[in-house]
Amino acid sequence: MTETFLTPGGRRIAFARTGGRAPGVIFLGGFRSDMTGTKALALEAWARAGGRAFLRFDYSGHGASSGRFEDGAIGDWLADARAMLGLAEGPQVLVGSSMGGWIALLLARSMPERVAGLVTVAAAPDFTEDIWAAMNREERARLAAEGAVAIPSAHAAEPHVITRRLIEEARDHLVLTAPLHLAVPVRFLQGEADTEVPVAVALRLLGHAGGPDIRLTIVKGADHRFSTPDCLRLLTATVEEVLARAA
Repeated sequence: MTETFLTPGGRRIAFARTGGRAPGVIFLGGFRSDMTGTKALALEAWARAGGRAFLRFDYSGHGASSGRFEDGAIGDWLADARAMLGLAEGPQVLVGSSMGGWIALLLARSMPERVAGLVTVAAAPDFTEDIWAAMNREERARLAAEGAVAIPSAHAAEPHVITRRLIEEARDHLVLTAPLHLAVPVRFLQGEADTEVPVAVALRLLGHAGGPDIRLTIVKGADHRFSTPDCLRLLTATVEEVLARAA
């Protein structure tokens, strides 16, 4: 059953949680994704079958939560995720997909006492800087003059609307420009055929992050969705491994 939570910032966040034993697992979705995606539902089914506490949610401007997507920025979605973490009891294993991987890293950096472990799928840390770097002169001029520009997406029928606020506000939340120490078990999962977040991003993150228990798994032929039956089995098995090591 879907519930809602009103954040201190006045955003109404839709979420669904499953009761069970600790540590719990929280799924953090990607840019313009929602909590009804294949990976979120597969993890929920896995959690229910094993009696594990689980929570999935929609950032503001996404899915069933309040607000317009175009009004949001990384800091807003980080605050939404922090509010959801506050609803859970004890340290949690965070599973972040794409942008959710970036937000999971931010939570682990700012609230290490609440994070028991990390699993990311095609983590996209600092992806707003990549969008900015890929813009041509005309797109940058339009962004400055109009405050937004539409960027085509390989995985969406409609282009992504990128706002000037999204680019500029994200610079307060970059994780690849300063030391990033992760003291908990961390597993990065990455599709070799991912064209949205290429393998080079995963390798850069692996090289940048420090910690005693960090591994990267690259799956030949897997794309950005990482939602084939084999990929989903790998995802749940990886979460189980991190839970076991976090215990």
